[in-house]
Order: sequence, then structure tokens, then C-alpha cells
Amino acid sequence: MTLTVDFAGMVSIGQTPAGLRRIAPVTGGHFTGERLNGTVLPGGHDWVVNRTDGVMVIDVRLTLQTDDGALIYLTYQGRFLANADAMARFAKGEALDAAEYSLAISAKFECGDARYSWLNNVVAVGTGERTASGPVYSIFEIG
Repeated sequence: MTLTVDFAGMVSIGQTPAGLRRIAPVTGGHFTGERLNGTVLPGGHDWVVNRTDGVMVIDVRLTLQTDDGALIYLTYQGRFLANADAMARFAKGEALDAAEYSLAISAKFECGDARYSWLNNVVAVGTGERTASGPVYSIFEIG
């Protein structure tokens, strides 16, 4: 599926033992795929840590609502890798060319709606692209 996530501005917690901790509130988004289509509900967050080795680690938790009304909990963790120059430009808000970075995630779904109970056993991975409006992920079921 393709997942687009809209964020509000980041809140900086500051430098912690783990690295620079920031939190980005999710304001919405949408998703489309063979078996899933709908919207990302506001209220999720992306907990970001910029580690001292230059890697940005993401930890995202979202509520999805399918077009037919089912609610799905989606969590994914991953990392954003780029060389030091690209990361410095990215930190200033500059757009990077897709060839300058790698954004990879592993995802887990939870759903109580019987129509989508198959999601509870899905193992998924994905790649992401940073666009002007936010990240766009391609998420794939494994197995």
C-alpha cells in the first residue's frame, strides 16, 4: 500500500542520552492499496531521535480508518540514512534528492474488525520518500 502522512511542526525535547529527541504530531493523511484504502486520522505521532552517529530513527504510531469504517492501529519503526552533508541540509529543511538518502521501515498492524483480522498476522516492510508535503511510504506484505 501507499501511505501518505501529514505532520504539524516538530516539538523538540532536546538532547537526551539517546540523541536529539523530537516529536511530530500527525494531522492526517491517506492510504491506498489492493485491499486497504482510507484516511490517516489526526492524533498519531512520530517520535524522532537523531543519534550522534548521524542516523535519524523514527517511531510512528497511527490510527487508520478504512473507506468502509474499520479502524486500524499501525505502528512502524525505521531509519533515515544520508551522508553528513545531506543530513545537515535536511535538518535545515532543504529537500533532498531520493538518491541522497535511504528511508526504510518495518510495520505492524492491529485491527479488531473481523473484515480486516488478516492484518493482525501481516509482517510488513517499506521504503519511504520525503516530499515537500511530508513522507510517502510504500509498504509491502512479506510472506
